[in-house]
Amino acid sequence: MAGGEVLRQNLPEKLEESPSGANELHVLAVDDSLVDRKVIERLLKISSCKVTVVESGTRALQYLGLDGDKKSSIGFDSVKVNLIMTDYSMPGMTGYDLLKKIKESSVFREIPVVIMSSENILTRIDRCLEEGAEDFLLKPVKLSDVRRLKDFIMKGEVKEGEKRCCKRSRSEDCSPSPMTHPCDSSLLSSLSSSSVLSPLSPSTLSSKKSRL
Repeated sequence: MAGGEVLRQNLPEKLEESPSGANELHVLAVDDSLVDRKVIERLLKISSCKVTVVESGTRALQYLGLDGDKKSSIGFDSVKVNLIMTDYSMPGMTGYDLLKKIKESSVFREIPVVIMSSENILTRIDRCLEEGAEDFLLKPVKLSDVRRLKDFIMKGEVKEGEKRCCKRSRSEDCSPSPMTHPCDSSLLSSLSSSSVLSPLSPSTLSSKKSRL
C-alpha cells in the first residue's frame, strides 16, 4: 500500500480550523492536495500554531475577504492571520497568483507569504521572491522549517509591539532624556542581543537578503 494511502486512512476527512489561544500564531495553509494539507496542518499544530487549511487560492481569497464577496468571507476584523503558506502548483489559481493578490492588498500586503513546491525550478523561485514571498520551501516541508518560520514571525511581532510601546511612552514622557525610559531600555537590549535575524530555514533555496 502506498504511503499516501496509509496517511489518508489515518487522518480525519473533515478539514477544521484548529482551536486558538490568545497569543498563538495563526497560519493560513493553502494546498490542493489533501495529503499535503494534512501534513502541513499536523506540523503547524505540533509547533503550537493555530491552523486554517483551504484547498485553493480562490478559497483563500474568500477567507481573507479579497474576492469581493462579503458573504463568503470571514473578514479580517474577526480573525487575524500572521502567516500564509501556499503550494505553488494548484489548478485554477497558482500560489504565485495568490501571492500577487495578497501583495496588491493594502490590508494584507504585510503578511508574510511562504511558497511551497516539490519542484526545484530556479526561475519560479526567483519570480516568487521578487514578487514579495518571504521564503520558498521545497516539499516535503520539515518540522524544523515550520519552527524556524514560527520563531521568525514571533520575533517580528515582539519587535512591532516594542516599537508601539516606545511610541506611546515617548509621547507621554516630557523628560529631556527619553532613552532612560524602561521601554526604551528593553528595546535597546533586545536590539543589541539580536540585531539581525538568522535565515528562516536551511532548506531555503534563496532569500531576499541574499539578493540584496
